[in-house]
Amino acid sequence: MIAQTVTRLIDAACRGDLTARDQLYEVLYRDLSRIARSHLARSGSTLDPTAVIHDSFLRMERSLGNGEFLNRKYFLGYASTVMRSVIVDYVRERKADRRGGGEANLTLGTHIVNLASVEGDVLGIHEALSALARADERCHRVVEMRYFGGLTEEEVADALDVSVPTVKRDWRKARAFLFDYMSNAG
Repeated sequence: MIAQTVTRLIDAACRGDLTARDQLYEVLYRDLSRIARSHLARSGSTLDPTAVIHDSFLRMERSLGNGEFLNRKYFLGYASTVMRSVIVDYVRERKADRRGGGEANLTLGTHIVNLASVEGDVLGIHEALSALARADERCHRVVEMRYFGGLTEEEVADALDVSVPTVKRDWRKARAFLFDYMSNAG
C-alpha cells in the first residue's frame, strides 16, 4: 500500500506537483533519516543527519523533473548516492578550510587529528567507489543500494531487474574490488 502511494507521489513530483513533493518528503523521511545516520556512522562526520537529509533533498529536487525515479527503491537508492555526495563535499570543504581557508593556523588536539584521519578515509572510500563505478556500474549500484541504502539482496535484485544470485556475485566482486583498491591506495 505504501509503495503504491510513494510511486504515485514520485510520479506527481516528477511532473512538478509541489504538494506531492512535500508529501513524498514526509512519507519517506524515516527511511531518509535511517540512510543518513548509516552514512554518518560510517564516515565519522560531524554533520547532523537532519542537515544531510535537507541538503540531499534540495539537490534531489533538481532531478525530480527528469522523471528518473520509478518507485520507492529507486528513489531511496538515488537518495543514498546524493547523501554520500553531500558528506564527501562537506569533508572536502573541511579539508580545504584546514589547509588555509583564510584563517590563522591553530594547534589541534589529538582528537581532531583522529577526525582528520576518518575524513581522509571518507575521501578514499569515495575515490574507490568512483573507480568501481568506472569499472562496473552495476556493481557500484549494488554497493550503493546494499551498503549505503540498506536494501536487501531481494530489493536490489528487483530494483536492478536482475536475479538474487547476480546481486550476490556483484556484491562479492565489488567488495573484492574495493578491498584491492583501498589496499593498493594505502
